[in-house]
Amino acid sequence: MSVPTVALKIDGVEVNVPEGTTILKAALDNGVTIPTLCNLEGLTSYGGCRLCLVEITGSPKLFPACITPVSSGMEVTTNSDRLKEYRKMAVQMLLAERTHICSVCVANDHCELQSLANQLGVDHVMFERKWTGIEIDSTHDFLVIDRNRCILCTRCIRVCDEIEGVHTLDLKLRGKDAEVIMDLDENWANSCSCTSCRKCAKVCPVGAIYIEGEPISHTKRKDIAEFILARRQRR
Repeated sequence: MSVPTVALKIDGVEVNVPEGTTILKAALDNGVTIPTLCNLEGLTSYGGCRLCLVEITGSPKLFPACITPVSSGMEVTTNSDRLKEYRKMAVQMLLAERTHICSVCVANDHCELQSLANQLGVDHVMFERKWTGIEIDSTHDFLVIDRNRCILCTRCIRVCDEIEGVHTLDLKLRGKDAEVIMDLDENWANSCSCTSCRKCAKVCPVGAIYIEGEPISHTKRKDIAEFILARRQRR
C-alpha cells in the first residue's frame, strides 16, 4: 500500500513528500540543507540543539525542523536573515557553555560545531563564557570522555540505547549543568554494561568522546546508525 503524499513549499519550491515526514527530511530529500548538530539519520529525533529552526508562513514562531511534521499547503523558509541570526546565537551559546578551544582540541578541523561556526560567520562569542573544569575520564582501556567539550546533543546516548541496545550512557542534572554519565555515574572502567563498541565516539560531533591514540578523522562516522539499521533490515 502506497503512503499518502503531502504537497508543501520549501523556500518557494513546491515538493511532494510522504505523509509524516519531518521538515528536515523533506528538505534534505529535495536538496535543501538545514544545519543541525543533534540530529542523525538512524536515530530518533531529539530537537535539542535548535539549529534547525525554520519559519512557517502564518506563524510568528520558529519551528525545529527535525521534529516538526509536514502538512498540506505548508510554506517553509529555511534560510532567512532572522534564522541566520538565531543560528549564530545558538552556536555562540554552545561555545559559551563549556570549554571550547579549537587549537588544543582533539577534534580540531574535524568538529561539526567548529565547521558550523565557520559557515555561519561566528568569529566571537557575545556571552560570558563558562570555563568548565570537569575531570576527564580516561579510565577505559581506549575510550575517553571529556565533558568540558560536550554540547549535550545526546547522539552518544541514543546510539548506545537504540543501536547498540545497552543504554550505558545517560544524562544527569539539567540544563547547561547536565553531564553524560555511564551506568549510575560510574567511571568508564567500572561500567558493567559498556560493550566497548566505539559507536559513541563515532557519532560525537565534537571532541567530547574519542578513542585514545586514534586520529579523530579515522574515528568519526556519522552514518554508522543508518548503516547498521539498513544491514539489520536485510536479514
